[in-house]
Amino acid sequence: MFSSKYRIKNSLTFFCSRLQYVNSNYKNMSVEVKNVVQNDYETSDVVATNKRQKLDENYEIVKRALDVKAAGDIVEKKNFSKRKNFVIMLGYRGRDYFGMQINRGTKTIEESLLSALLEANFITKDQFEDVRLLRFQRAARTDKGVSAVRQIVSLLLPQEVNKEDINKHLPNDIRVFDIQRVIKTFNSKSKCDSRTYRYVFPTFALAPEDPNFLKLDIDEVDEVDEEQRLKDLFLINEKPYNEFRLTPEMLDKLNNILKLFEGTHNFHNFTSKIRPLDPSAKRYIIHFRCIETFVANNMEFAVLEVKGQSFMLHQIRKMVSLVIGICRNIVSSDFVKDVFSLEKYDIPIAPGLGLSLHFVHYSYYNKRYGKDGIHKTLEWQDCNEEVEKFYKEYILQDIIDTETSNNVMLNWLAIYLTPKRFASKEFVAYEDIE
Repeated sequence: MFSSKYRIKNSLTFFCSRLQYVNSNYKNMSVEVKNVVQNDYETSDVVATNKRQKLDENYEIVKRALDVKAAGDIVEKKNFSKRKNFVIMLGYRGRDYFGMQINRGTKTIEESLLSALLEANFITKDQFEDVRLLRFQRAARTDKGVSAVRQIVSLLLPQEVNKEDINKHLPNDIRVFDIQRVIKTFNSKSKCDSRTYRYVFPTFALAPEDPNFLKLDIDEVDEVDEEQRLKDLFLINEKPYNEFRLTPEMLDKLNNILKLFEGTHNFHNFTSKIRPLDPSAKRYIIHFRCIETFVANNMEFAVLEVKGQSFMLHQIRKMVSLVIGICRNIVSSDFVKDVFSLEKYDIPIAPGLGLSLHFVHYSYYNKRYGKDGIHKTLEWQDCNEEVEKFYKEYILQDIIDTETSNNVMLNWLAIYLTPKRFASKEFVAYEDIE
């Protein structure tokens, strides 16, 4: 057994050594803690610097994103802001287009107009693909190659719409002249009272036909050489065809023939796929007259003007063809009554070059809403000067230049305007229709 004194001594020795060990560890720990703390401060500074850099970068990214979003919001606001019913009045030269009406994959006036509206951010992609979303409607459908001076379309557009932004994206041969607000139920086709077209063509087409040619039998007409026929047409009274001029008597005869078409008649022979007793064959012609003649490029031209409630496909061009046929003595003026009957006749289609839509009339609408203090009359008086300038530079001049360089009417007379082309095809009896 150890004595008490010995046990106490050993305990003190153990305690002192233990205390030294703990003290030594504490010093080492202090150095480590100091280094750790110092390293933490340095790391904290680096982290703080990196954090500030990231914040700055994020700020720039967010700022740019907000700028892009703001620009997008402007476009979206224009596209999706509350839309109103508008009408666009435009003109176009139809020579290089396959008509007015949109036909996907084909170059048309409506395709070009809608593309311009899309690029100007006045319509959306969905509306471009489906024009029914815009309640889009044209006042008149012009055929391939046919021009328009004052065509009207109605559609839903944002209130910020303007012609300047649209024209930036249109070719030179299509021009928007004016845009106006209309009542919400307005439809450019159904609200239209009447339409006025003009047909410009060289007057030599009205010269009397060679009597020797008229004496030929129908079978003999087919055997006429085309080149020889052109040579015969080239001379009128032993003078070049371009020197031909209408006399006052011939002009009176022309206007008397044109009057035969005025009033309500059955025009089934002046279009295609319309049966004689189809109600849609009945059309009302308000007036048909020659409004002027003029000389350009050493050739005389006549301007025919026809105003009617509505027209069928090819109707005006067939009317002009028949007028020329009567003036040339190929058929008599009594033939007009025949083509208004139930009998079926073949009438050639005159060239589309000289035809243009000039006015779309909204008489009732103007009287009812034009003076309500909110809407304007659809008469376009303020832009008449601009419209007439476009017509003369792009449409009329093109008709004159194309006719004199390509002999459009001369070639048509040689190939299509023969007695055989006005022959009766069949008689349509009532029982056949029923």
